[in-house]
Amino acid sequence: MITRLHTGPRMSRIVTHNDTIYLAGQVADDTSQAIQGQTRQVLDKIDQLLSEAGSDKSNVLSVTIWLADIADFAEMNAVWDQWVDKAAPPVRATCESRLARPDLKVEILLIAARRA
Repeated sequence: MITRLHTGPRMSRIVTHNDTIYLAGQVADDTSQAIQGQTRQVLDKIDQLLSEAGSDKSNVLSVTIWLADIADFAEMNAVWDQWVDKAAPPVRATCESRLARPDLKVEILLIAARRA
């Protein structure tokens, strides 16, 4: 069974298929903040979306992180390391990429399992 939440003409923010949750790439709303502030905002949004879909960060399976500038890697990781469930870290890839707007510093996409 497939369920789509927060669906618009271009995409859904959440798609679930059976017990797997797919989140669209999440970006900060307040892009005036530096990388740490934008990363916190994105992870807060992810927490909210996962909760709505019946999961949490302990069930995250895979994460892709795009940074506008790979020089922000350490500062982004400082926030990530506080957020990630250390008992259940997901697989992860991080790369530098030009993002959709020049004011965006980070975008995070993830796949998670629904809570058992």
